[in-house]
Amino acid sequence: MKEKGAEQVLMRQLLKSGTSIGANVEEAVGASSGRDFIYKLDISYRETRETIFWLKLLRDTQIPEQKMAASMLKDSEELARIIGSIQKSIKNPNNKTTPNS
Repeated sequence: MKEKGAEQVLMRQLLKSGTSIGANVEEAVGASSGRDFIYKLDISYRETRETIFWLKLLRDTQIPEQKMAASMLKDSEELARIIGSIQKSIKNPNNKTTPNS
């Protein structure tokens, strides 16, 4: 695959997974049940992890500027932590965590 073709494939995959995160979070907000909310949030988490994967590939090919790639990776990893934390809170409501735990 030529570099330009590879760039287009990676960018298309990144666009798909990245936009899916927001779409599924929005669907979770409008969920018809708690079970549906958890399901949509689970999809959002998996799409966030996939986005991180595509960003790492792009970073390693040095297609985007390194500062931009690092920033996008940092933001995506923070988003994964936020969604993961929400998932844990919902699935284990009796598990009260403190900021220092």
